[in-house]
Amino acid sequence: MRISSGAPGTVLVQTVSDSAPAEAVRTPARAAGETLQSAVMQPALQAMKDMPDIDHEKVAMLRDALAKGELPFNPGKLAGLIQRFHGER
Repeated sequence: MRISSGAPGTVLVQTVSDSAPAEAVRTPARAAGETLQSAVMQPALQAMKDMPDIDHEKVAMLRDALAKGELPFNPGKLAGLIQRFHGER
């Protein structure tokens, strides 16, 4: 298969094989920001939509481990990472 740009707003898709001549099919180009969603991706996308935004069970587990001193915490390192992320102003 060979994909190349055609006229503005179209994409040229050619199927190439040894036994048959090349076929050309013009398909509209996708608009900027539009995502390609195939049937293969639909179950994964739906599973992600069904997941909660926050894993409250894991947050509680980490909070408890932090309170018990089982999870190392370096406030200086966290502060440095925050400064680096937000840029030192």
